[in-house]
Amino acid sequence: MSEKQLIAGCLKGDRKSQKELYDLYSRKMMGVCLRYVGDRETARDLLQDAFVKVFTSLDTFTGTGTLDGWIRAIFVNSALEHLRKRDILRDSIDIESMHEVLEDEDTAISKMSAGELMELVQSLPEGFKAVFNLYAIEGYSHKEIAGKLHITESTSRSQYARARKWLQERINRYE
Repeated sequence: MSEKQLIAGCLKGDRKSQKELYDLYSRKMMGVCLRYVGDRETARDLLQDAFVKVFTSLDTFTGTGTLDGWIRAIFVNSALEHLRKRDILRDSIDIESMHEVLEDEDTAISKMSAGELMELVQSLPEGFKAVFNLYAIEGYSHKEIAGKLHITESTSRSQYARARKWLQERINRYE
């Protein structure tokens, strides 16, 4: 079934088309959910909630981008909404208040496999994880992250810097 046929079927409420869309994207989107929330149970709940949003707003997909990208954006925004509701960044520190010197030790990271690095990213504290995922993996700017998480740009930068430092400390333990 083509992507257009799949979308048309979903818009008509065809259960087979909906199942096919779910089967096509659920595994990949579960990975997105897991990057933002730490445990599988919460990630499963987030997966289901975001798929409901996908199916209820599929009529707004214009086709100007890829369906995959459109669905991914819904999942990222759903994860961020979940994190905002839990107010994960309430105790964050602006970078101007941060007095630690951050060392750039990219060489240690380059020695790790992608799987090992993603395991470490999964274990980041939630506030760090959200900003790290948005900046390093999704490619958002700190200004965009600030808008999405309702924080200041400097808080986004400090959370990213602290996430890098946290990751670096764990990487150094592997060496």
